[in-house]
Formats: sequence, C-alpha cells, structure tokens
Amino acid sequence: MKRPRGRRRCRALTAAVLASAVLLPASGCAQSVDPIERLGKKAAARVRPHGPDGEQAYRRWGLGSPLSPAPPPTVRPVGRHTTGRSLPPVVDRVRTRDRVVFLTYGDGAEKDSRFADMVRELRLPVNVFLTDRAAGPGYARLARLQSAGAGVQNHTLGRTSLRGLSYAGQRAEICGQQDKLKSRFGHRPRLFRPPHGAYDRTTLRAAEDCGVSAVVLWRAETTADGITYTHGPEHLRPGDIVNVAPDDTTPPTLCDRTARLLRRAQSRGLTVGRLEDYL
Repeated sequence: MKRPRGRRRCRALTAAVLASAVLLPASGCAQSVDPIERLGKKAAARVRPHGPDGEQAYRRWGLGSPLSPAPPPTVRPVGRHTTGRSLPPVVDRVRTRDRVVFLTYGDGAEKDSRFADMVRELRLPVNVFLTDRAAGPGYARLARLQSAGAGVQNHTLGRTSLRGLSYAGQRAEICGQQDKLKSRFGHRPRLFRPPHGAYDRTTLRAAEDCGVSAVVLWRAETTADGITYTHGPEHLRPGDIVNVAPDDTTPPTLCDRTARLLRRAQSRGLTVGRLEDYL
C-alpha cells in the first residue's frame, strides 16, 4: 500500500531541516536564547534598569541629575580617641574641603513610608537620631530604614532636655538609650544628639561614660520654606551637618524636604557624605 504523496513530502522536508541544523556551526549561527536579543535591538533599547542602579531613580525622587558619589575622606576622623580630648567634641559641621554635606534626621523619619525607599535607591548615607519614647512604636519601620543604609544614633530615652540635670539623670537618659538601641539593632551608637541641641559639661561627661565619641548638632536645618542656618554663610558649604526636620502635619513631606535639600546641594557642587567617616 502506497503512502500519501503529501506525507512523504512533509517527512522529507523535516529531515532536510534537521540535517541543516546539524551542519550549522555551534558559534554564532544558532538562534540566541537570550530574551533581550530575541526582543530585537529596538525593543531592547526600550528596556530600562530599575532600583538603586537604575538611571531613572534620581528622576523618580525629584532630582535633575544623579548624585555624585562621595569622595574618600581626606581628613582624619574627629573624635576623642584621635584628638586626645578627654570629652567628646561637639560638632555642627566638619572642617573639610571635601565637597560633602551630612544629612541627619530625628524621630519621625520612619513615618514617611517612602523614605526608606528613597534612602535605598539614592544610596543616601543618612543618620537617624532616635528617642525611645517616640520611636518605640515604630522600631519595625526603623529596622527597614536601617537595612536601606541609614545609620541609627542616640537621641536619649525620653527626649528630655538634659541641660541642668544631674549627672545620674543625664547618664540614665544617654546610657539607657545606648542599651535599647544595642538590643534593637545590634550595636551601641558612637554619635549622640542632645534633645533640642541643649547640653552642658555634665552632658559631655555622661556621654563619654556611655561610649559616645562625638556630640552632633547642626549648622543648617530644613523648614517648610527652605533652609535656616545657625551661624556663618547663608548657604550650604563643605562639611555642613544638616538637620532635616520632619513635619507630620503640613507639607512638604520628609522625602520632598530631602529632595529639595539635595537639589540645593547639587547646585553648589556638593554631595552627601557618610558622617561616621569623619567623626
């Protein structure tokens, strides 16, 4: 019984295709399995990276250009162990020619749900100074912020003004929060900010005994309208420590304040440095 002519032709064609596939060299002529290559050049050109390395990250956060990476520090860290001081130094700016400013935050930074994403995607080496009384309910969100790259520092247990308190009272506030943060985040902070920026010599003695290497204030502070300065020129300059104050009730949001500050820093040729590299 003869097989149908169409079936014989189909089998012959299949055999020819298989034979030609075997004869093809292994390099270059076989169809790529790379999905990007199969999309074609035009389609591949439309693919954009996302996340911290994506070229769109800075635009997503309101910047006109990417942040420059911070240069390697050109000064020795300021602190009691390197300067021979008996008490921790009090700093509101770092004396450096490096084109960096330092971003610091207080309680409430974790309340802006987008802030951890901003820190991670822009790789901002920020520091958050925490009070246990205020931060206690939000420690889970603060852990997310820390994992995004933020440093966690001491702002006392209860945000009580320290100036004028006894040594025992001040030591309890500072060391107590050191212990809390160690249990929560696995390390004892080296940096400390007194509530409202108020301190006295007793504060420095207590901070020394609690393992603090520097007391951190600020020269510039964000407001709803812009930036104010405690002294010196009315503009950002290298080494400035900035307090980015959150506002839970009125705009702009913490992310918006940070973006505005970053744009102003970029306009002066500055970027964000890691404060722990200098203190």
